[in-house]
Amino acid sequence: MAEKIYPAAKPAAGPPPATTTANPTFPATKAQLYNNSRPVYRPQPRRSRRSCCCCFCLWITFAIIVLIVIAAVAGGVMYVLYRPHRPTFSVSALHVTQFNLTSANKLNSRFNFTVTARNPNKKIVFYYDPVSVSFDSNGVNVGDGTIPAFEMKKKNTTSLRTVVTASGQSVDDNNLKSDLKNKKSVPLKIRLDTKVKAKIGSFKTKRLPIRVTCDGIKAVAPAGKTPTTATTSGAKCKVDLRIKIWKWTV
Repeated sequence: MAEKIYPAAKPAAGPPPATTTANPTFPATKAQLYNNSRPVYRPQPRRSRRSCCCCFCLWITFAIIVLIVIAAVAGGVMYVLYRPHRPTFSVSALHVTQFNLTSANKLNSRFNFTVTARNPNKKIVFYYDPVSVSFDSNGVNVGDGTIPAFEMKKKNTTSLRTVVTASGQSVDDNNLKSDLKNKKSVPLKIRLDTKVKAKIGSFKTKRLPIRVTCDGIKAVAPAGKTPTTATTSGAKCKVDLRIKIWKWTV
């Protein structure tokens, strides 16, 4: 008995299913245009204040180093060309015409003082302001005087004379009182304070304060009207540049 074959069922033919697509609106809205043209925001890294301070400090340090190098080179060239040396001072003579105490322990003194200044430089000229002269013994002032302003030319030696006096000066030092009454030798220290300007070629420096200190001097009070001569063979004079820093002078 023959089997019957039935054909497979065919799907019903019909139009394909419609696909729904969203058509963009035309023309585009302002919001769509703004969003499309606006770049994406990317935050920029911030430069810290610390890095700025470090850069500033580095530049300042570099500038200071450059200035120091330039100054050192200029100083070296100046030294090679001019060979600068300090002026020198020495005590030439010191005559004591009066050096005594009154009954009220008041000091009266009179010294004839001569100092020699030398300029050892071949290419430098020095200009000095008026010089303030002071004598002291064991820290007690025993006389004051002045030397007029002067000029020291190249390789020049100048003798400077002045009279140093004291009148009615109070004396509290017992050692000085005893030495003066017994006509013993009294140690003296001499100070010269002034300002000096140097001329190097056509260049002139500013006026700088200097102090000349001379010690190792022995003076004896005269017994009568005849002056005595102080011992100056062991006197040594030192020249120091005085620089004022705020309230201190070094």
